[in-house]
Amino acid sequence: MTQPKMASVEIVRPDTDETQSGTHRVFTFFRDRLLSGDLKVGDRLLAERELALALGVSRPVLREALCSLAMLGLLDIQHGRGAFVRAADASVLGQALTLCLAPEPNILDDVLQARIAIECQAIRLACERASERDLQAIAGILDTLVDSLDDPEAGGGADYAFHLALVRASGSVALMKIYEAISPLLMRSHVERRRDTFREPAITSRLVDAHREVFLSLARRHPDQAEHALREHFLIGDELRRKNLISNYQPQEMKS
Repeated sequence: MTQPKMASVEIVRPDTDETQSGTHRVFTFFRDRLLSGDLKVGDRLLAERELALALGVSRPVLREALCSLAMLGLLDIQHGRGAFVRAADASVLGQALTLCLAPEPNILDDVLQARIAIECQAIRLACERASERDLQAIAGILDTLVDSLDDPEAGGGADYAFHLALVRASGSVALMKIYEAISPLLMRSHVERRRDTFREPAITSRLVDAHREVFLSLARRHPDQAEHALREHFLIGDELRRKNLISNYQPQEMKS
């Protein structure tokens, strides 16, 4: 049976140690060793006593920091065996990021700007890298999207899946991880927009046409056209939000 590799890396304390909390010191050590490649998925950390001494933190502080890393899905702590490096789970990180962003005002609008930046770069990469399997998957999701126009929940899910598939087709692990991390907020945004539009055939028809044009531009592998189609698609959402805002503040007699 193959034994897990013990992470035997030299630990050099930074000059600013005295200004860092113990927990921050542990996090910094873990982050830097991952970035340098000294720690890899499956590696076992030093024993708790050794690691605490090396980092200059108490064992309770180290234990608390390692538990926090485990909650983020970055460590697997096995009783009696030690702590092992895990592959990051974007869904867990996404929940943490959502909790950080949720109190911010107008967060869905702000996240949309991040989404636009990610997707516009992703679709340009996808025009170069997307496989036939990627294109078939996106086409299938587009069919589901069209068939779920009358169902805000299913339609919002299909809308999210379509855009997620675009990012996946880019072949960029970094873009995909970032996109997945904000997925709870993105899903909420998709569903809310569908609730606002599913009783308005003109808008839903435009949304379908916009998604279809995005897909066709991708399938033709025209990055400029694909990005343009995607940005035009986002403008539909902007227009809808403006209409809803105006409607909310119009005198009642003007609405009737």
